[in-house]
Amino acid sequence: MLHNVFELFLSFLKVGSFSFGGAYSLIPLIEREVVENNSWLNHEEFIRVLGMVEVFPGAISIKFATYTGYKVAGVFGVLAANLGNVIAPAALILAAIFFSSHFEKNAMVQKAFTGVKFSIIGMIAAIMYKYAVKNSLDLTSVAFLLLGVVLIILFNLHPAYVVLISAAAALIVL
Repeated sequence: MLHNVFELFLSFLKVGSFSFGGAYSLIPLIEREVVENNSWLNHEEFIRVLGMVEVFPGAISIKFATYTGYKVAGVFGVLAANLGNVIAPAALILAAIFFSSHFEKNAMVQKAFTGVKFSIIGMIAAIMYKYAVKNSLDLTSVAFLLLGVVLIILFNLHPAYVVLISAAAALIVL
């Protein structure tokens, strides 16, 4: 069990270390660690858990770390996975606070952040495509997808309202 706890810590340390761009940019990293590299979840379970973690509030990586950690090693697995998940971002933000005044105007740093920002947009688009294809798009799915896009882009609704509206619409339509 100690080996599993250590592997959970290392895997989610990797996830946390490359958590640029927020929640959806992490999904490919989490999938690689928990499905491909360690086989803690199979692909179908990963998609099911992804749907589940999207329903609950909070960071996707923390919810995945909690689910996977508990499945693999119980409470100690939860603690190890979540500790690994938060160490790198916490250390990086502390370093950024300390060094920001020295590097915030540096052209090389600004260029690097621009490159990272646009690659993250690509990663998010790729995971959206994979997620949509794996969930067998049909007319109803496309309608819900468009509903979410319209509510956010045209009506500038908060994502929490989009989730509530989509859930209510699903209760009526599905």
